[in-house]
Amino acid sequence: MRKAAQVVTQSAEETRALAALVAPLCRAGDVVLLVGDLGAGKTTFAQGFAAGLGVEGPVTSPTFALVRQYRCRAGSPVSTLIHADVFRTSSLDEIAGLALAELVEEDAVALVEWGDVAAPALGADALEITLAAPDPVGSQERRTLAVHGRGAWSGRADAVAEALAQAQAEAQAGRPAPAPAPMTQ
Repeated sequence: MRKAAQVVTQSAEETRALAALVAPLCRAGDVVLLVGDLGAGKTTFAQGFAAGLGVEGPVTSPTFALVRQYRCRAGSPVSTLIHADVFRTSSLDEIAGLALAELVEEDAVALVEWGDVAAPALGADALEITLAAPDPVGSQERRTLAVHGRGAWSGRADAVAEALAQAQAEAQAGRPAPAPAPMTQ
């Protein structure tokens, strides 16, 4: 993927729905970095992502706990969602101490809020999703999502971007988007 693909959502529900389409495209060991300012929609995206993996119950930002683990439904591409928020960390050593890279080796995917801060400690392979609120006053719910693959995600990010673009087109046409097929090696 040469440049980041962009998708625009008009509501929190639409952001969650798009995130739910990304989740089944992940595999055990994957790291997804969520990048954006305060209020950009990182936790909203995380809620949809978790729903896409069949996580039951509320999903909230682990700002003070730093890391939460959620069990995914049977048949999900992973058994565990590792949800981290590194906003309150003070160094890369502290982020490395969370052992996120090791946790995803156990049939899990990591979703990291403030991923740009954590990226140097998590290795070269990641799907980076940048969320922005281009007009927080006029369109408070509108978000721009930019998808960019790094390392092993470089080729796979194109499939994610395609699924998101198709979902957006379907939503604009008033039709539900088809669920994407899980990615293979």
